[in-house]
Amino acid sequence: MRSTTSKLTLAAAMTAFLIGAGVPAFAQTEASAPAAAEATASQPLTKEQKKQARAQAKAQRKAERKAARAKNNAELKKLEDAGYKPALNDPNYPQNLQDAQKKANAAAGASQ
Repeated sequence: MRSTTSKLTLAAAMTAFLIGAGVPAFAQTEASAPAAAEATASQPLTKEQKKQARAQAKAQRKAERKAARAKNNAELKKLEDAGYKPALNDPNYPQNLQDAQKKANAAAGASQ
């Protein structure tokens, strides 16, 4: 009895999923038809264009990583200048970092 119930539940769930997945395909209107026709009419990208797009994406990711690393290094430098020493194995670690952050923020506020 239990396996029959499980099979019926599975069948009902699959049916609901398939119906739910199929409904948006029928929901298109006449207004969206020209846009779909234009999308299919465009030429597919050539291998060279795909290669160029990948190279541009790679260069963009590299630039983003470089900017993030520079930002992190600048923040660490600012904290070190305010007295924080990350190399120490200090039992007062969170407090020392918070004190350096307060000092750095106060110095940044005073210089503005």
